[in-house]
This record gives sequence, C-alpha cells and structure tokens, in this order.
Amino acid sequence: MSKSASLQSLSNELLKDILDFIEADPERTVSIDRRAYLSVESFRLPSPPVPSQAHDIGSFRLVCRRFAEIGIPYQFAKIATRLSRHGLERLDAICSQSHLAKHTRKFSYLVPYFYVEGGEQIERFLESNGGYRSHIDPSVFQAKAQDQRRILEAKEDARVLRKAMSAFENLQHVQILRLQDESDRMLLDFLQESELPQLESLDLKWTYACMHATSTIAKALLQAKSGFSRFSGPMMNSRSALAIKDRIPRTVPQLASQLTCLELHFDDTDSLNERMRAASELFKTVFSAARNLQAVHVGFPSRSPLDLGLEEVFHSIHWEKLRAFGIQAWRLDADEIIQLARRHQRTLRGLRLRDVQLREGSMWKDVLAMLRTEMEQLDWVSLRRVDYSKHFDELWANSMEVRDGSIEGSESDDEDVFPAHFSAPGSANESEDDYDSEYEPSVADTDHGPDANDIALSPNTTASLPFCTCSRSSNPASADDLGDNGMFVYHHQRKLWEKWVIGRCPEHSCN
Repeated sequence: MSKSASLQSLSNELLKDILDFIEADPERTVSIDRRAYLSVESFRLPSPPVPSQAHDIGSFRLVCRRFAEIGIPYQFAKIATRLSRHGLERLDAICSQSHLAKHTRKFSYLVPYFYVEGGEQIERFLESNGGYRSHIDPSVFQAKAQDQRRILEAKEDARVLRKAMSAFENLQHVQILRLQDESDRMLLDFLQESELPQLESLDLKWTYACMHATSTIAKALLQAKSGFSRFSGPMMNSRSALAIKDRIPRTVPQLASQLTCLELHFDDTDSLNERMRAASELFKTVFSAARNLQAVHVGFPSRSPLDLGLEEVFHSIHWEKLRAFGIQAWRLDADEIIQLARRHQRTLRGLRLRDVQLREGSMWKDVLAMLRTEMEQLDWVSLRRVDYSKHFDELWANSMEVRDGSIEGSESDDEDVFPAHFSAPGSANESEDDYDSEYEPSVADTDHGPDANDIALSPNTTASLPFCTCSRSSNPASADDLGDNGMFVYHHQRKLWEKWVIGRCPEHSCN
C-alpha cells in the first residue's frame, strides 16, 4: 500500500502555484504599453486587503521553515506604511531584516492630514458648532497631533525612510497616497454637512503633509542610491509642488533621470491654473531630466480642467522610449494634441485623453484623423468623457452637484477615476497592522470592459490583418463620417471613435 503524499513532498514550484491562488505572483506586472497599465498599475488606489488572504499567507509561512522562506516574496513584495508611530515602527522592523526587505519592489507611503495646531483647536471648534452631537471624539485628534509632533520633531520619519530605502535593494515603485481614517471622514463630513469653514479653519494641512512626505522620501531615495524607476502620486497638491521646487531643486533632476514611469494627479482646484503655471519650470526640469520615460500621466480633477497650454507643462520634450501617454482634465486646442502625438508617433502604443475638453475652433475629428492615419504603432486610445469646453461648462452650470469624473452619469463600464481621497476602512481604533501590508487592485482593466487588457493582442486588431479591409468595414470611411458636430460628444460616439482610430486598414493607414 502506497503512503499518502504530504505537503512536504510538493515541489517549490507547485507550492508557489498554490500561493498564486491566494495572492498573485509578486513579480508579475502589466506590460507598460497595455491599456490596463495606466488604469491598474498606477491610478487605481490600493484596495484594503482581504483579511483571509493576509491570514492565509501568514499561516502558510508558519508551517515550517521551508514554507516560511517560500512565502516571503508574497508577503513583503509590496509594503504600505502609514506616517504614524506604529507604522514607522513596523517599517523599521521589516527593513532591519535583510532577508525580508530584499523582496520589496513596491513601497506605498500613506500620509494623513497634518493637525498643525493640535486636537485642542478641534475640540473648541466642535464645542462651539455642535460637533459633539455628531459623536466625534476630540481626543482622537489630540492623540494624532501629539503623534505627528513627536515624529516631526525627532525626524523619526526621515530616519526610518532612509533606512528603508537603503534596505529595499530591489525597489522599483514608490507611491505616495493621502490617508483618511474613520475619524477624519467623520470630521470632514460634519464640516461639509454643516457648511462650516473647512480645512484651513482647523489647520488640517494636506499641502504641508504632501510636501513633507515627498521631500523626505526623495532625500531618502537619493541618499540610498535607490534603483527605483517608477513614481506615482495620484493625490498630489499643487502647492506642495511649488514648495518642492524651492526646497529640493538639486534632488529632483537626479531622481528624475532614472525614471521610466511617472504618474501625477493633482486633486486640488483652487487657483490651479496659476499654480501650475508657476510650476512650469519644475515640470521642465523633471521632464528634461527624465529621458528614459516610457509611460507618463499628468491629470487634474475632472470637475476643474486645467486651462493651460499643453507645452507649458511638457515643453515640447521628446521621449525616445515613450510607449504610453495620458492626460486628464485639460482644456486644449486640437493642434496641441496632434503635435505631441506626432513627436512620439514611432513609439507610442497607448494614448489616454480622459476628460479633455477641446476649445472653441477645434474639432475632435481632426485629432482622430491624425491618430488613425499617422500613429502606426498605436494599439489603444481612451477618450473617456472627452467633450467640448463650452458644452462642459454648460453642463456644470446647470448641475447642482456632479461627482468628479462623471458629467453625464455613469458610463457602461466602471469609472476608474481618482476618488477624492483614499480611506482605510474601519474605525480609528483598529490595529494599523491590519492595513499596513500592501493592498493591490485586481489586474482586470475596467476602463473599457473585461477584454480591454487584450486589445493590443486581439486577433481582430489590424496587426493580424495583412490585406485591405476598407470595403468590408462597417466603421465610418473617413473622419467626416464620425458625426462630430463640434459642439458636444455623446458616450456612444466616444466608443465608436476609439474603435475607428485603432481599426485602421493595414494597406491604407498611411494614406
């Protein structure tokens, strides 16, 4: 009678396959020129981990030393740390163990609002405005303020970040996120519902928090001589960008020179045009130094498109290796888009023009015609919520309130826009360790349906069609047949336009 097989008899490869069902292979990423890349890898905020997944991997590693070693990459490939005493202590402990830290490839820094004046000010504010009836506990904010004050005065965050960036020898991706817990949400909801003065009146400072976090990480990366190549800031603040320009000018180009991917989204709306114009030289410094960029995204709030020339940010720079380019919420002339695309027509595989509003005198059909006939390498284009500037303003003028990222209501697929904030679930009393492990979104791209990931490889794309298909195509024959009236764009038109651009005839695409 044969003996029953034990888990110990399974090969390492089979055990890793089992772990892949719990947590995806930590070394597997989305190709940079695939449509899912800009949606999934960069812009979707980390989702809270499924408790059973973290528990299962932890339990797996407790079985024996062999299992513990196999499970390390799955547990420590992605690390997320709160800027708090407990968060920094945990990060310090991880990077003190080189056999764990060497597996970290992505680091997410979860940064809360800074309570500049302390919890006492919030207590007085709530007492004078009836906030106690909202069950908001001022002692929570007092504890946060004290915690932040101790960290900043001792420069503990800078010390731990320097240690971590040195220990993470295989680090590839750095991400900064704004964090709100339940107590923050309750306070902000109370301010909004009561129509009382908001963040400035209580000195809840995201500007300073963002600037401080960015500068301390930048200095830590530079000192550690980190080989990271990607930076994501999906909740950046325009004021902090100006402050960074003045505080660490020599650090910026040194770090930018090694970037292959850069994703920035500014989520504040006050005086946005003026601040971005003031930051123009900073953008020029960064983009001029970042000669190896393969993917770039710069975005702004959907509800407040930037009204600034495209080249005031990108400065006519040509990136020889650029494969994916995205912008969000911008008022532009058609020629601006055309000229930027032409500079990269030999390499660009993906183009995202989300929430772009064309100014009066421009027409989308001119942009689309150029993309179809001249961009031979283009595999996908995203036109979510593109429109005309005048129509966009009219919609907003007639709307009491419109959710950021959706002017006409929900489209047929999920809206992978930037939420107003990233919020860790649960109450303020929950253990930070529950959320300090990395949380990664699904690799399914919901930008344009479940098959969008495969758009570049689909057998129906032009790459696999060696002969003319003009006579058999049901798509419009020319840009004049796209139904572009120069005034507004319907959702069904955007979908048609996207397909038309990449559905070019292999034989006549250059005509």
